[in-house]
Amino acid sequence: MKNTILTALFLVTTFMQAQEFQGLAVYESKTSTAEMMKNFGGNREITPDMKANIEERMKKMFEKTFVLNFDKSASIYKEEEKLDAPGQNGGGGRMMSSMMGGGGTQYKNVKEKMYSVDKEFFGKEFLIKDSLPSYKWQMTAETKKIGEYTCYKATAVIATDATDFRNFRMRGDDKDKAKEEKEKEKAAKAKDSTDANKKTNFMEDIEQIKEKTIIAWYAPEIPINQGPDKYWGLPGLILEVNDGTTILLCSKIALNVKEKADIKAPKTGKVVSQKEYDDTVTKKMEEMREMYRGQGGGRGRGF
Repeated sequence: MKNTILTALFLVTTFMQAQEFQGLAVYESKTSTAEMMKNFGGNREITPDMKANIEERMKKMFEKTFVLNFDKSASIYKEEEKLDAPGQNGGGGRMMSSMMGGGGTQYKNVKEKMYSVDKEFFGKEFLIKDSLPSYKWQMTAETKKIGEYTCYKATAVIATDATDFRNFRMRGDDKDKAKEEKEKEKAAKAKDSTDANKKTNFMEDIEQIKEKTIIAWYAPEIPINQGPDKYWGLPGLILEVNDGTTILLCSKIALNVKEKADIKAPKTGKVVSQKEYDDTVTKKMEEMREMYRGQGGGRGRGF
């Protein structure tokens, strides 16, 4: 067994030393719709049929396939291209993907410790360029098999993305006084309260989950400092990531592939930093909130 592992490591190292070494990993994304319904459904009135319908729609929205092409120092990560189903709005789908933390082509260069990703938001193209996040990984001796690879567990606490609505939830209901005041406020409102006001109340009840713990499983047998999405920084290719809501699981690996991908940073869009992009999205969301607060009047302004 030991000799088999050493042979495998030798072969992988030999592949990586080749000038044109490239690998490919395919990841399947699954999001816990039950967890999201708990975050947003809370104790609001909703029938079992409505809940089942919403969960099914969310399941289809979140189950995606991504491809990571990597060489010794860089990678590109993007959703597998699929034809839109009849009646689907491609542009709207791209915006929703962006609001779920995805969208476009994500380029990571671990040697230069930088990344870039192109995103579309409300019809405008952005090109985010910034430094790679620094994860304080806590590595453990716990292992499990993913395919034919023995993977090791690592955890890290990260700040959440304010532009990804999966990182939001209803405000906690454990504050009884605040809840009582809210109920009194609702009772005092006129019977002809508009739907716009109801939407405003819903939006104002939402809060961001500031931090969360992620669990990653990496394979030292593939000594590549890469992973899916924005994750990197472990002594082996990351084959699985679980952030408590979404799991990215590797379903296929190919090393020293013959058909080489063009691993280059995207170039299209207005160049901004991550903070500048986040501020733009936050500003637009606040604008939409004000629009709802205005009882349906007014229109959103452009960027």
